Amino acid sequence: MNGLALRVVIAEDSVLLREGLVRLIEDSGAVVVAKVGDGPSLVAAVVEHLPDVSVVDVRMPPSQRDEGLRAAIEARHRVPGSPVLVLSQYVERQYASELLADGAGGVGYLLKDRVADVRDFMDALRRVAAGGTALDPEVVAQLMVRRRRDDRLTALTPREREVLGAMAEGRTNAGIAAALGITEGAAEKHISNIFGKLDLPESQTDHRRVLAVLAYLGADS
Repeated sequence: MNGLALRVVIAEDSVLLREGLVRLIEDSGAVVVAKVGDGPSLVAAVVEHLPDVSVVDVRMPPSQRDEGLRAAIEARHRVPGSPVLVLSQYVERQYASELLADGAGGVGYLLKDRVADVRDFMDALRRVAAGGTALDPEVVAQLMVRRRRDDRLTALTPREREVLGAMAEGRTNAGIAAALGITEGAAEKHISNIFGKLDLPESQTDHRRVLAVLAYLGADS
């Protein structure tokens, strides 16, 4: 983004919430380039504006089920890798898994209640725009319940699993250290060990933190 204001598309059918998001995001220094109320309009806005990130409600007209999520996935097909942060009233494990399934990163899934903490919400929005992940702790917990087996995970120590769980929430190294009561150096060492045990060497194309999170959640292919 090269220091330019974050460019955001908002897809939310509730006019009140949509306008609230616009104000919150623009008061934080970002720019809302489009605000829409249905799935097809989201896809069109992403194709037209190529935003840094889209904020999308899972449930949108006409059925109020998963139209927002479907549109977000379609937008990422039309504009590969287009970052998207999904907001949901409840944890819907299948929706979160489907959003993560392409393994491309630049995805977030937060409960709407989290928007009330403006700083955390904007931090999550920026992480997603940068190609990272921002998953609500409740979403992580639900996804873990039915995680597909990954034999690589058995090599992780309990502390490494805690660190990886914090990574899934989108925490930085400093954030992981603060959350777990360890030094930042220790967090970095644990993360390095995790990359090694999950067989994730340095790469010019793959985001290792994202791939590690996907392995942890069982959402990778």
